[in-house]
Amino acid sequence: MEVIIVAITSYLMGSIPFGFILTKIFLKKDIRDIGSGNIGATNALRTGNKPLGYGTLLLDVLKAIIPVIYTKLNYPDYIFITSIFVFIGHVFPLWLKFKGGKGVATYVGILFSINLIYGIVFVSFWIITFLISKYSSLASLIASFTIPIYLLFFNNENLIFFSIMFVLIFYTHRENVKRLKNKEENKTKIY
Repeated sequence: MEVIIVAITSYLMGSIPFGFILTKIFLKKDIRDIGSGNIGATNALRTGNKPLGYGTLLLDVLKAIIPVIYTKLNYPDYIFITSIFVFIGHVFPLWLKFKGGKGVATYVGILFSINLIYGIVFVSFWIITFLISKYSSLASLIASFTIPIYLLFFNNENLIFFSIMFVLIFYTHRENVKRLKNKEENKTKIY
């Protein structure tokens, strides 16, 4: 019974569409009608309102940190259940007909909650890749791929879980991959 409660509450927490909510409150617009139509932080930045974009980023990270840390402290055996369901909640939110974000900010929250070093590795590679390419999607894909590579060389623990997470991130970015391949992907302005 505990595992079911953990899974459901984690999914519901992940399902909170902060990009959609903030855009509705502050811009009186539907974020799904802006840019890529995605509810995540990158598209929230495309509204031209940087505080709204960064607010979305922060809240999408926090909505993973809160349940993952809670589970880590109280039900440590279920930490990966919480992590996967928070992520799935963001990508397939109940409140928006299961059409959500790509899960990167939520994944960052999961990484920092499970192991601070994982989060630092991800963010470092994201920043380096972004500064070189200016593509948020490419930075997210490369940074996600570095986690299983890091684990392969430095710590085999949790390798399977984080390999699965990379596959999920790749899946949510499949359209971006096509656009990158065809040189049609839009660059992102983060400042």
